[in-house]
Amino acid sequence: MGKIGQPKSSTSLEIVRHWLTQSNQKTGSRLPPERILAGTLSLSRPELRKALAVLENEGRINRHVGRGTFVIIPPTPLISMADMTDRVSPYDAMTARITLEPELAQLAALHATPQQISRALTLCADIRAAPTWEEYERLDSALHDLIAQSSGNVLLHEMHKIMNAVRQVVVWRQLLLSVEGPPPDYHSFNEHDAIVTAIAKRDCAAAKLAMRAHLKSTLNAMTAEV
Repeated sequence: MGKIGQPKSSTSLEIVRHWLTQSNQKTGSRLPPERILAGTLSLSRPELRKALAVLENEGRINRHVGRGTFVIIPPTPLISMADMTDRVSPYDAMTARITLEPELAQLAALHATPQQISRALTLCADIRAAPTWEEYERLDSALHDLIAQSSGNVLLHEMHKIMNAVRQVVVWRQLLLSVEGPPPDYHSFNEHDAIVTAIAKRDCAAAKLAMRAHLKSTLNAMTAEV
């Protein structure tokens, strides 16, 4: 499979969109493995995964662990994700999270099932053991999505998915991270624990405050490096 040429200014998302269109991928067809597709498109695997995460949130693809990534019929989008990621700054993405996610954590303290709480505790432990920043990002995203899902509000969960897809592109692509994973004393570890502990205790106020503190801490760390 030959490499696809792209203008230097193209983002990874635009490159993958272009490839999907030009290669005439049919509904139900399976995409090549990440290693092969990344090479074909001259992208790094982290860049490819971020683009695929946005396309999954748009309903263009389905990713199944152990089976692969499949093309599906896309719904008519209410918003263009590409347009959103072009217009939203990292600061805007983080302040949007600070507005929405504390409310989701508060609702999760009311509505989370025992299974969801158990999964959240497992994710907190897995996040501490993440060997790379790429793995940390994947697990961190899964934890925040689980908390949004645990709110019991389908519409708010879908809004969070959109926000999270934008955040993955506009925030993480700005960060210059070392190859190694986060240090043992990384601030988010204890902050995640505090959020999930409050949810497990059904303490709505504490869950809301813990999530707000975590996101403000993340914003402060991000802006301190600019």
